Amino acid sequence: MKEIKNILVTGAVGQIGSELTLALREKYGAENVIATGRKTEPSKELKESGPFHFIDVNSVESVEEIIKKYDIDTIVHMAAILSAVGEKNPTLAWDVNMNGTLNILNLGVKYEMARVVVPSSIAVWGPGTPAVAPQDVALHPTTMYGVTKVCGEILADYYVKKYNLDSRGLRYPGIISSETLPGGGTTDYAVAIYYEAVKNRQYTCFVREDTRLPMMYMPDCLKATIDLMEAPFENLKRHNDYNVGSMSFTVKDLADSIKKVMPDFTVSYEPDFRQAIADSWPDAVDDSAAREDWGWNPSFDLDSMTKDMLEKLQARHDKGLL
Repeated sequence: MKEIKNILVTGAVGQIGSELTLALREKYGAENVIATGRKTEPSKELKESGPFHFIDVNSVESVEEIIKKYDIDTIVHMAAILSAVGEKNPTLAWDVNMNGTLNILNLGVKYEMARVVVPSSIAVWGPGTPAVAPQDVALHPTTMYGVTKVCGEILADYYVKKYNLDSRGLRYPGIISSETLPGGGTTDYAVAIYYEAVKNRQYTCFVREDTRLPMMYMPDCLKATIDLMEAPFENLKRHNDYNVGSMSFTVKDLADSIKKVMPDFTVSYEPDFRQAIADSWPDAVDDSAAREDWGWNPSFDLDSMTKDMLEKLQARHDKGLL
């Protein structure tokens, strides 16, 4: 297995990418992790902590230029159009998510990358999936984002078999962060609710209170991504579709967890088009394959996440930063 030295992160300005870039810089050295985005300005911390460039993953030349300049041997491909945004522009979602991924995989082969990490999502599932999604089950997504993630998993697996490319990926549940706002996904309510709790003590949710989905706190998300990236290739019995779980809860469970800290917090419900998307996804996931193959083990549950989230957001709010 080749050594990881110089890492390119696409989509580094996104919710996960921005924090993953900082975590990778802390571990591999700031100058060895190259952050990239398409048009959104990076945060001051992201821009000042190491190299940053604007690229377009649909332009092979713009990505290849960075690969050559920094002698990149590992790509973490986070650039994607998410579910809610993708439903408003399905053609754009297909173009970015599929053609961009194909370009990254082809460049991975051309430059004999040590690793190409292509994350997937719970959006690969659809109606008919058991409440606890097995590792292997028929995939019938109801969003263009989900369609592209299914195709991406299969495509990346093809590159492992056809070209012996070390490509690997994991299916993210909803990700909750105290640092970065989400970017147009169906699970965004699970982040926004904390921000609104701190700022206004009230939140209007766009899905029903009984909506249950698999979720994960950002520190566990970063850990899962890096752990899989570093796992010995020979230990991986599968490659680009690992289920990873942490916790599963309804919106009411989440609100009740917040009320333990903020008794005056209230929630109202106005379900919109995202309710149908959420209803098509499983309640939880079976991640036994990830636990067995590369030792996946989350650290946070709902109440410990709530405590940490509210403490961090309140501190920022008190400083006028929220």
